[in-house]
This record gives sequence, C-alpha cells and structure tokens, in this order.
Amino acid sequence: MNVNFEDARLRPILDKVVAGERLAAADGMALYGTNDLLALGYMANLVRERLHGARVYFNVNRHINPTDVCVASCRLCAFGKKSKDPQAYTMSLEEVWERAGQGWSEAVTEFHIVGGLHPELTLAWYCDMLRGLKQRFPRVHLKALTMVEVAYLARRTKIGVHETLERLRDAGMDSLPGGGAEIFSECVRRIICDHKIDGQEWLDTARAAHKLGLRSNCTMLYGHIENDADRVDHLLRLRELQDETGGFVAFIPLAFHPERTPLRHIGSTTGFADLKNIAVARLMLDNIPHIKAYWVMMTPRVAQIALRFGADDLDGTVVEEKIYHDAGSRVAQALRREELLDLIRKAGREPVERDTLYRPVERGETTFTVLV
Repeated sequence: MNVNFEDARLRPILDKVVAGERLAAADGMALYGTNDLLALGYMANLVRERLHGARVYFNVNRHINPTDVCVASCRLCAFGKKSKDPQAYTMSLEEVWERAGQGWSEAVTEFHIVGGLHPELTLAWYCDMLRGLKQRFPRVHLKALTMVEVAYLARRTKIGVHETLERLRDAGMDSLPGGGAEIFSECVRRIICDHKIDGQEWLDTARAAHKLGLRSNCTMLYGHIENDADRVDHLLRLRELQDETGGFVAFIPLAFHPERTPLRHIGSTTGFADLKNIAVARLMLDNIPHIKAYWVMMTPRVAQIALRFGADDLDGTVVEEKIYHDAGSRVAQALRREELLDLIRKAGREPVERDTLYRPVERGETTFTVLV
C-alpha cells in the first residue's frame, strides 16, 4: 500500500497488518516507541474496520460500588479506605438492592459491580447480594467482581478460586468486569499495588472463570511508572491467555488518574498517550474482539476520536462512577443514551446498542429485546 509514514520502523508492521499477520513483541515496542500517531491510527483503523466496519457499540448500564473499605493500600488508588476512616462506607444488602433500583429502568441491561477488599464481607454476603439482584432484576446482566476481589474472597473463605467462582456463578454472576490487572510486571506492582494478587494470579483467576463458562473483560492501567516493555509484556500475556480460553470479550486501556493518590507527582496522561494505547492495543490484541474507549477516564471527546484509532466501543451510560471520580476525575458521572448516540454519529460511525456479551439490543418504547 502506498502510505507515507514518518517512521520507517512502521513500514514492515503495516505490511503485517494488511496481510493479517500477528505482531511480535518487537513490533509492539516499535509501536509504543513512535510518535507518528496518525500512522498508528491508520493501521489500527484498518484492523478495527476489518472486524467491525463502521459499527460502534454501547450499552445502557449502571455502576454499583457496594463498599470502599479495602485492606489493600495501593499507591495507585484514591477509592479504597480503611474501615475506621470516617468517610468510608459499606452498604447493607438492602442498600445495594435499593441503589440498583434507583438507577434502574426497563432500559438497563447491565449492573457493573466492583468495590474494595472488605475485611468482614463474606463470600456468602456477596452471593446473597447477587441472588437478591437477580430476584429483583431478572433481565439485568450482573457483571460483578474483579479477579482481585474473587481471589481475595477465595483466600478468606479458605477454598479454591474455582469453587469461589462456582458459588458466585450459581448465585447470579453472569460475567466479570476485568479490572485490577494494572500492569503484570512484578517490579512495577511491588511499587504501585503490592497488597494485591500478582499478575500471574490475576491471569490464573481469569483462566478459572473462563473455564467455568464466565466471560470477562481485561484491562491495563497505563500512565504511571510503567515503561513500553511493561505494556507490551502485559498485552502479550493477555493475548496468550485469550489463545488458550477465548474468554475475554473486550480490552479496556485505563488511564491512570493520579490527582488524589500517593503518585500525584506523576501527572495525568495526555490525549496523545490515550489514543496511542487504544491503537497499540487494537494492533497487538488480534484475538480479543473489542477495544473499549472508556469515556469516563479519557473524556467523551477523546473517546470519540478513539473511534478512528482502533476503538469500537464507548462503554455505557454508567449513571454513577466513584472509583475514578474519587481520584479526581472531573468528567460527568453519566451520559444519557441520546448523548452516546450523538457522539457516535458525529464521529461518522454507526451506533449499535448491545448487551454485555455484545448481542444487539432492539429497543422499544419501554422494553428491550436481546437479538440472539
């Protein structure tokens, strides 16, 4: 193809992209090392349109964070608090169900449920929470608990991860959101999140979930102390697990928000970095179908541009987001369905409302139908 690239290292990568060949670690390093952002976007958009044409996915969802009490003390986090902190909160089961009802309408297809590692909430409590939500909202998909939360509950209950996931699945868990992966590099994790499970444990927990038939997303936190090699390693380890299980539905690059964390001196990511991470992910993760531009983290405007840099999903309406707003995010906590449609259409793309598993949703005046 006759395309002018400023960086000569990208020419052989373009040839691979056009041929549909898998990119290697060295290719990933070259992609992260270039400043030719438009070339990255061009290549990522080739892959994105090959997979999805002009379609951009979104859903009508609701975030629920049952507690911000957390035994970990991660330097990257402004959400978690100690149980004695006067500003900490823990919802009762009734409060969780009530909060879900406050943000619910017939339009909502998903509850996204994550929280802190609470020292007293048991596996039985979470199972009761899920059962109660299923009883009250039987048509809503429960995307609940990160790999970190699942592994923590397994340790506290003194049973295996497999059995923990079985109990959660049987109580109503439909899939997992995929957060908590951060960066798999152990030397980086020792600095930013040494109280969490390590990277291999995160992958092992995801593997166990996938083998039980539970799908999940996967994530990478960027813009802190990691380097290009750490990011490439992270993407390749996700790609390797996806080759094995096929259980990842979407990948979400998460921009680090440092403002109210112990790492506030680092500074926020730039729009340039946000778009680069979207593009590189689309190019390297050839076996994960969807790349999400999470508007809560990168602002709706940058997320809209990302639809031309490899992203095919804008997430959803959200309604109330606490984790990144506690870290200083000034983006709105909710977007109306009409606003998402407008963002997508003004980017020249075709909006497709989906459920959590990317099945199209047909919307009536008061109800929805999932098109299987």
